Amino acid sequence: MALQDIVEQTVTGLGYELVELERSAGGTLRVTIDLPWQPGDEKSVNVEDCERVTRQLQYTLEVETVDYKRLEVSSPGIDRPLRKAVDFERFAGELVDVTLKAPIGTAAAGGPVAANRRKFRGTLERNGEAGWQIVWSDEPEPDPGKKPPRRKKEPATLQVLGFTLDELKEARLAPIVDFKGRRPKSVAGES
Repeated sequence: MALQDIVEQTVTGLGYELVELERSAGGTLRVTIDLPWQPGDEKSVNVEDCERVTRQLQYTLEVETVDYKRLEVSSPGIDRPLRKAVDFERFAGELVDVTLKAPIGTAAAGGPVAANRRKFRGTLERNGEAGWQIVWSDEPEPDPGKKPPRRKKEPATLQVLGFTLDELKEARLAPIVDFKGRRPKSVAGES
């Protein structure tokens, strides 16, 4: 049985979701877990969850005679990778970092986006039945603590990039540190 299958079977058997499995050259086995997502349910992994999975994986890996030096089990963190379609559903409306497998091509060469650009940061949105899009503005964020300018500027135009999951090399939640806690998604019509 492959290592991926052993770890995934153990993690899901305990009621968690395997987000990522990484094996380093030094013999460290890194396992990232999360709680299965249900719409409206935003629980997160805690230390006790990681301990529980670690104990079970240590036993399972010994029985399966998997060679490793150190086992690390952790939560996905603030820059959680998005791998499966359900991850994109879960984090629709959030700020994400997206890296494409190939540059967007020459079609955008005349537009405001460079044709060789592969990395984007924007708000994740659904785009039709099988597609996704991110929406962003290239206007820089205002410096915290600085007074806004007195004269109003024209708002920067929003740009949109549509993509399918097959076109992605990597997608992650944008690591935004907010010491007041992650704010809930705003509801349409609410200000």
